[in-house]
Amino acid sequence: MAKGHLASASFTISGDDVVPEWWTHYFGVTPDTALTKGEPLHDPTGQDRTLKRRTGVWGIDSENAVRSHKLEPHLRYLVHRLGLPRPELKAHIERIGAKVRFFCYWVNEGGDRIPDVPDDIRAMMEAMGGTVEIDEYR
Repeated sequence: MAKGHLASASFTISGDDVVPEWWTHYFGVTPDTALTKGEPLHDPTGQDRTLKRRTGVWGIDSENAVRSHKLEPHLRYLVHRLGLPRPELKAHIERIGAKVRFFCYWVNEGGDRIPDVPDDIRAMMEAMGGTVEIDEYR
């Protein structure tokens, strides 16, 4: 999260059968996150254990593209960038047993801010079988 930002959002598709290259081609967007299940991981303990990624993930975020302390501009940016809704997207997600979500970062130190997730975006995600999650920091 960039210093001083009070909000951002990301769109992710995750699951064991998520192939990042397929989703990059499908959306025509270079991802900010592209991880394949089974890829080797560095062992942070220095014990030289063989570690592998547990799941696949493809995603983009709004952090560097949108300058707003509100969530709605971040979510609208992601919707526009991905061309959502897409009628066949739910079938693709279900076919591979993946999960799709908007993950929102929300700073609310004073406790007086209310997250502004538009009803149409909530409904769109629900129709796709996805979720809108808000990680609130106080």
